[in-house]
Parts: sequence; structure tokens; C-alpha cells
Amino acid sequence: MKTQEYFAIAAMFALVSCASPASTGTQFTITSSALENGGKLAQKYAGNNPQNKNCDGQNVSIPLAWQNAPANTKSFAIMMTDLVGRGGLGVSHWVAYDFPASKTSLKEGEASQPSKDFVGGKNTPGTTLYYGPCPPMTDTPHPYTIVIVATDIAPGTLKPGMTAAELGAALNGHALGATSFVANYRP
Repeated sequence: MKTQEYFAIAAMFALVSCASPASTGTQFTITSSALENGGKLAQKYAGNNPQNKNCDGQNVSIPLAWQNAPANTKSFAIMMTDLVGRGGLGVSHWVAYDFPASKTSLKEGEASQPSKDFVGGKNTPGTTLYYGPCPPMTDTPHPYTIVIVATDIAPGTLKPGMTAAELGAALNGHALGATSFVANYRP
């Protein structure tokens, strides 16, 4: 990830955190049946790459559920980022978008394979699917922030294969609200 892309992602996180809250008075939230917010990710959710000893998992995407999206939501975008990865330069692990407003959950492993329910964007490792954590074994656990953005963009509008920075730029002015979840991991 280039330094410019890192700062673009950080700016995008700031942008979506300022998006207006749901008009119903309820809070837009995200949960996982696999762990609590701020909890430790199980090894099976870590990346799987035999050429990298830090990628000791099975690369199974975590189950997620979200509720109380803002009014007028047409689609969702999801990003998972390790902002302290690569020595603080950041690692984008998952970029996905064009989830229809009617979709409010992902089953375990669902984002680890192509789907008609979303478009995969390009992450730092260069894949278009979920790529689990691979922090150095000598580091303290890294926080992996998963952000779900509710947008006013109809599914099928955005081009496929966008990076997190490109997606952030495309969502500028279209984010209705966002929610986040943090999972920690170290091999």
C-alpha cells in the first residue's frame, strides 16, 4: 500500500465516521457471532499462505451481521484494514461493495469466495476476496478494523476491482452512515 493510499484510507474512515446517523433514532451496528468487538480472532480466520509463516490460518472470513442502517440505504460497502500493518503503512485485507440494502449479514466463509451478492475490490495482497490477518509473530496483536458503510448508491453502479482508496473516493458524498468492528490477531 502506497503512503498516499494509506492516508486516503485514513481520510475515508474519517469521512464515514462523520456521515449522518440513522434517522430512526436507532444505532447502525455490526456484530459477529465469532467474537465480541475488540476480541481475539480465532486462527482459522487468519490468512493462509505457506510462503509466509505469519499466515497460519485457513483464510475463512468471519461471520458478520449489521442492523439499523440509515434510511434510504441502497447498498453497503465493507472494508477490513490493519492500520498498523507494514510498520504503520497499513494493509487493506478486504474491500467489498455493492451489497444490496436487503443483505444484512454474511455467513462464516461467505466472503472467502466469489458471490453474486457483492463485488470484490482489490486488497493489498492483490486479491478481490477476504484475505485474513498475517501480522508478524513478534508484534503485539494487530487491530483489524472492519467498517460497513451504508450508501445511497444502487448496486451495480460502481466499477469492479477498486482499491480501498478508490472506493473511499467513490463513496465521498454518498455515505449515509457507518459502523465498525475491531478484531485483534497475532499468530
